[in-house]
Amino acid sequence: MSLPMQADHLPALHLLQGMLWPEPGISSEPALYVRLSGPAGLAASRRRLHVGAGAELGFDTAFNLFNLGKWQHGAGLSDLSLSLCGQGEFALVVRQHAPRRSDETILSEIVTLTEGQPLIVDLSGHIQHALGGVLTFALTSFGAGHLDDIGWLTRQAPRRQPQIALSITTFRREEAVQASVRRFRDYIATSPLAAHLHLQVVDNGQSAGIEPCTHVTPIPNENLGGAGGFARGLIEAEGRGATHVLFMDDDASIHMDALQRTWAWLAHAHADNAAVAGALTNAQFKNLIWENGARFHIQCRPESMGTDLSDFDEAAAMEFASTGGKPGNYYGGWWYFAFPIAATRFRPFPYFVRGDDVGFSLANDFSITTLPGVVSFQDANFADKESLNTLYLDLRSHMANHIAIPGVQIPRSTLASIPLRFFGRSLLQCHYETMEALNLSFEDVMRGPAFFEENADMAARRADLARIRDVEAFRPLDGPVPADHVRWNPANPAVRLVMKLTLNGHLIPFWRQIGNRRVLPAGRRGEIRQTWAAAQVTYLDGNGNAFTVHHSKRKAARQLWRMTRNMWHLWRNHDAIRADWREGYLRLASDAFWRRRLGLDPAPAPVEQVADQPVAKAG
Repeated sequence: MSLPMQADHLPALHLLQGMLWPEPGISSEPALYVRLSGPAGLAASRRRLHVGAGAELGFDTAFNLFNLGKWQHGAGLSDLSLSLCGQGEFALVVRQHAPRRSDETILSEIVTLTEGQPLIVDLSGHIQHALGGVLTFALTSFGAGHLDDIGWLTRQAPRRQPQIALSITTFRREEAVQASVRRFRDYIATSPLAAHLHLQVVDNGQSAGIEPCTHVTPIPNENLGGAGGFARGLIEAEGRGATHVLFMDDDASIHMDALQRTWAWLAHAHADNAAVAGALTNAQFKNLIWENGARFHIQCRPESMGTDLSDFDEAAAMEFASTGGKPGNYYGGWWYFAFPIAATRFRPFPYFVRGDDVGFSLANDFSITTLPGVVSFQDANFADKESLNTLYLDLRSHMANHIAIPGVQIPRSTLASIPLRFFGRSLLQCHYETMEALNLSFEDVMRGPAFFEENADMAARRADLARIRDVEAFRPLDGPVPADHVRWNPANPAVRLVMKLTLNGHLIPFWRQIGNRRVLPAGRRGEIRQTWAAAQVTYLDGNGNAFTVHHSKRKAARQLWRMTRNMWHLWRNHDAIRADWREGYLRLASDAFWRRRLGLDPAPAPVEQVADQPVAKAG
């Protein structure tokens, strides 16, 4: 994708990173995009920055900085220019920021922008290439003018021309997915990438009502969860000749121009297995990162959680940290994950939901990166969504991924610690129904891949979990909110020590009568700190609904005994369980399994020409 050139003798310029603008409904926090000082203003609907004399436009921002080090490391970038579109006379200052040293001003010039004629500033001879780091710039206006666009460009030709199938899986979220499709259609109508992008909507609820068009294809599908929906999307993308697939959430809460940044990386990256993982923010505070990629070891460990994107130093530190190679346990979430089909040996495993994206990244050999501004803005506070159902799903995928995938194999004792962590937390919080669900999850893992093959739609297990969930189900409050009564201060170290030694009162007689009565928001369901010394906990969801759990030694003992049996079974049969999972993962995380389960025709055998005769390749 090339921009207009200033002179005919210049080689073609290829856009690596265009400008991101604030966008109502997605993210409109100005400090993430441009810093305005003096007589400057943003005309958001026109995507134009107006300036008067003395105005400063600062692009030392999380979404419009340029990560030079990442492009050098992953794409061998040595040629770089900055494009400015607008009108007026400006002082231009370009800075290079590298870790553990002061910033360098690499260019300071007076430039004149002419309407309709992009100014191309060649930075190649000014950059200190050995430093890497990130580049930013600022413009100070000498009079009235405006800025319409910026771009980071290179004369280095792309290594490939990705054909990307954007694949959204949706289930009865008609309004959200229809809005996403409209935004994509509006974007593709004017995008130079139109010939390289196609959106397919895998409709597990068969209710989305998406009309097909040149760039959008709806695909009715059986509800086999996210795993089945994205597996179907991958099959359809391969069938239509795509080279890459981009898995996205149905609300597609991204800046559509993030697609250009993704395409450019996949086009220029050294590695044929290059993939892009989108970051995720907190819905309540869109400037705060929830994760910028993550690692998986015993539990999911988000990278850069809590980074304030409105603070340039924090945003730059995140970019420095994410430059370079990634460990083998690094993965990307399916709210935004782009990857090459040719590098995909394994398809999603039929977990239904939760853990399928983790396993997919870990099982396949992808070279994953994150990019500035490639961010999904949505409700990322998974603690608020925690429930008996989600913990059942999380435990089984955490265990199965560690058992089945050689790259993240852990010793038997470490594997056994995973259910103990889940179980212990629920015990301490008197979540006995969750303990029962966790025991069921543990047993399903030990049943092996055959269980997942037979229960790909999760219908039977969803019904089982619904029968288990009684006390731990939110219902309208019957009467006033219970009083928060704290007899034993949970912040007192001595109280916490006694509680740890007695399993939070489960070994103390009459604890149900003498323990604390706590009232907590639903989002704090997973926090042990607030429930130390509690014999009763009420959770409020903010909509007038609540549930209350009570201390019970009898219920705890029943689930502890069941967990003990399960742990003994795992310990005694560990090698056989692991062998079963290794074989089953190969069989089920496959194109053949999903085609059979989805009722699709088998994939055609690849052919090669030998003496002008097609010959099917064995295997």
